[in-house]
Amino acid sequence: MGANSSSICELPENEYLKRLSGAEAVSENDPFWNQLLSFSFTAPTSSAELKLLEEATISIFKSLVENNPRTGNLGALIKVFLSRTKELKISAECQNHLFIWQAHNALFIICCLLKVFICQMSEEELQLHFTYEERKPGSYGVECEDLTEELLCCLIQLIVEIPLLDITYSISLEAVTTLVVFLSCQLFHKEILRESVIHKYLMRGRCLPYTSRLVKTLLYNFIRQERSPPPGSHVFQQQTDGGGLLYGFASGVATGLWTVFTLGGVGSKPAPQQEQSSPLANQSLLLLLVLANLTDAPDTPNPYRQAIMSFKNTQDSTAFPSPSPHAFQINFNSLYTALCEQQKSDQATLLLYILLHQNSNVRTYMLARTDMENLVLPILEILYHVEERNSHHVYMALIILLILTEDDGFNRSIHEVVLKNITWYSERVLTEISLGSLLILVVIRTIQYNMTRTRDKYLHTNCLAALANMSAQFRSLHQYAAQRIISLFSLLSKKHNKVLEQATQTLRGSLSSDDSPLPDYAQDLNVIEEVIRMMLEIINSCLTNSLHHNPNLVYALLYKRDLFEQFRTHPSFQDIMQNIDLVISFFSSRLEQAGAQLSVERVLEIIKQGAVALPKDRLRKFPELKFKYVEEEQPEEFFIPYVWSLVYNSAVALYWNPQDIQLFTMDSG
Repeated sequence: MGANSSSICELPENEYLKRLSGAEAVSENDPFWNQLLSFSFTAPTSSAELKLLEEATISIFKSLVENNPRTGNLGALIKVFLSRTKELKISAECQNHLFIWQAHNALFIICCLLKVFICQMSEEELQLHFTYEERKPGSYGVECEDLTEELLCCLIQLIVEIPLLDITYSISLEAVTTLVVFLSCQLFHKEILRESVIHKYLMRGRCLPYTSRLVKTLLYNFIRQERSPPPGSHVFQQQTDGGGLLYGFASGVATGLWTVFTLGGVGSKPAPQQEQSSPLANQSLLLLLVLANLTDAPDTPNPYRQAIMSFKNTQDSTAFPSPSPHAFQINFNSLYTALCEQQKSDQATLLLYILLHQNSNVRTYMLARTDMENLVLPILEILYHVEERNSHHVYMALIILLILTEDDGFNRSIHEVVLKNITWYSERVLTEISLGSLLILVVIRTIQYNMTRTRDKYLHTNCLAALANMSAQFRSLHQYAAQRIISLFSLLSKKHNKVLEQATQTLRGSLSSDDSPLPDYAQDLNVIEEVIRMMLEIINSCLTNSLHHNPNLVYALLYKRDLFEQFRTHPSFQDIMQNIDLVISFFSSRLEQAGAQLSVERVLEIIKQGAVALPKDRLRKFPELKFKYVEEEQPEEFFIPYVWSLVYNSAVALYWNPQDIQLFTMDSG
């Protein structure tokens, strides 16, 4: 990028950048391109570093925007890149560092320019800049070539066809990033884009045949989690014999900007987190999520979503249902392992949600796993640390649990998995507990957190729905889990009494006053009573379906029997209280017959004996509690801003000025 630049402040005066953006057209065959593209650098790893770069080159960008309609230099640069990508696969196989290095540098410049163009102009204006060519006498009226679709198709081919090696890692990452940038027009619109030029190119025409291969490659990039190779391994290195004429030319040009100035600082070490991460895996996942959430065209469903919904396991030999135009196969075991290991990130949790919700093959496979704890524990940990997570991440984790609890086999198996020493659970030392009991504890903790902090009805509803789905299969509940179920009911009972008292006092005061309108305590009471009803149904479901499997719940019920007195005659709860009242009366009678001063062990023994003796027909049967997750209407109104907030906040994000973002407010990501 110039032999004389050695610091970021000198970029605006760099002779090569000035010529690229200047008023003089540069032919795509000009030796200038070899000089411009022969630079080596440490790739930016954060939005802060990219911000420095962008701020230093504002004048270059402005000059290019002004001059490009006459010079067509942007188009010439793109054509240079396109011509070099034709030999990339052979270059990778032959270890031709120089060729790959220059192609990468061309794409890096294109990506930086493209991002600024997209921030500053409409898609239509952007497309015009891709069509501009050098204006020569007599050339007016000649139809110009549109390079947009060709570049998009080339990027996809690069991603799916170039083998991932140390020397190709950077250009593969840059290709994925450039596709994200192409789609970033959405960031600068408040409304969801439903008709986009870029979307049309990606969902039909030359790009369409690559749909399944692109989705598969992006998934494998996520699965493999390949770390960025050591600095210098992707840059053309001097050979021991001097490298010949080609190396001498390249090294003579590349002594400037990037060999001296690196965005991380000369000699600086990357942060430990950066060392451990895989930029390509992260960026591939973000691109996959963006593609999966593109809106359907009026006459064309989103092919990327179709591919995600229909892919199968490599071990599945059954035929694909017809029609399945974008179906493919992938190793489910590797995918499952990667999903289990990566759940600390929002985007991995969102991918898990999409696969469980939309791909029945993946859902069936996961529910059949015998090591479900590897997937469930990271999800529970997200919910347990609710204070540290954004609300969207918590919702996704909760909906995943709801989807899993729709399956009775899952609800049975989680009580058979015994865990030891859950270190992240700090309220109480859990030396041994079933996965099912731990799940109950974490969901109840989430409900209690929500009651005191966020008060989100949607979160309440989904937590209770997950508990309700599991309730008929509760087995051998841990004593602490049983206690927490009754403690939650106690908390709800106190809240109910408090609101009832406030309503009564306010009503009395209003009889002697003509003040402002009364608070709507009736609505508050209605919400609390709905939740209390749900909790009673959950307890009742457990008692009627698996009483003999849960002595600890009966023990906790008897210990706090006074809690249920006020609800026995309440018109909203009378029916559901019949069974609970019967169980309390039956076991209380047996304990009285056994005498006073009973030990905990003796009480539990009497409960176990009583559970066998209690006639099952005495408990009234209620309809089975079953709740199914249903995606809201127009889910794109939620998911598209969410996905782009993840892109914006990503560790390998591109830099966007917060003031330019229209899709979401900066505190909502």
